Amino acid sequence: MRIPESVFPFGEPLRIVRQEDRSPKRIFVLGVYASAVHARWVNPLGKVFVKALAVASEPCIFWNGEDAAAIISKIKVPEPAGRLESADLSFNGPSGRALDEDVLKPLGLTRSDAWLSDLVPHSCFNSGQQKAVRTKYTPMAKKFGLPISTIEPVPKVLADDGRRRDILDELLEAGSDLLITLGDQPLKWFTSPLAKTQNRLTEFGKSDDTYGRLHSIEIDGHRFQLLPIAHPRQMRRLGPSDSEWARIYRHWAEHVAPTLL
Repeated sequence: MRIPESVFPFGEPLRIVRQEDRSPKRIFVLGVYASAVHARWVNPLGKVFVKALAVASEPCIFWNGEDAAAIISKIKVPEPAGRLESADLSFNGPSGRALDEDVLKPLGLTRSDAWLSDLVPHSCFNSGQQKAVRTKYTPMAKKFGLPISTIEPVPKVLADDGRRRDILDELLEAGSDLLITLGDQPLKWFTSPLAKTQNRLTEFGKSDDTYGRLHSIEIDGHRFQLLPIAHPRQMRRLGPSDSEWARIYRHWAEHVAPTLL
């Protein structure tokens, strides 16, 4: 898949983030889009200019935040523009940690059992990052001759037919018969068009008795078990979230997940 030739604030290139271990896996996990490494931008007087600015692609898919400070330390910042420090832990690797602790662990699995993928296999800027770049970074970039950030916003179309084919090819290469989707978007953009499933998590059930169960599906003549669960944002109450999903998730993790596989 080709990606835009884009750069982050301070010049790091955008790159595709994909599964590196291509050996057969027991499960296949599909998320939304790749995360990024976030830095705290401090001005020369020590005042925090931006508390969490995306400055590089995450080093591996569903990154857990490891070595954030080392990654950020390699990014060159002119002295008059201040310095970069590692952002708070909550900004680096939360989805990766949620995957390990809130999805895989309750199922009795680890990363070695999973093939990981995203609808969009590279970082995108949400509205908060777009605002930080527009109001904070771009004026400073022009002032100090820094690279202009060209990372694109989250696309309205998260997967077209070509991208769905790419993901299906990964799924078949992984040899997995269990597909785990995180939140609404993988259902809307992957399983619903290809397997004619419901396209929202609530349609699979939002109760202790229905959430997080296995559903048999067929894609392109291949049979899979689908396990639709909440996005890590809901599980861990990361930013705007639904408290009921968090409660249902806790019940699932304790009482349902250990019995599924």
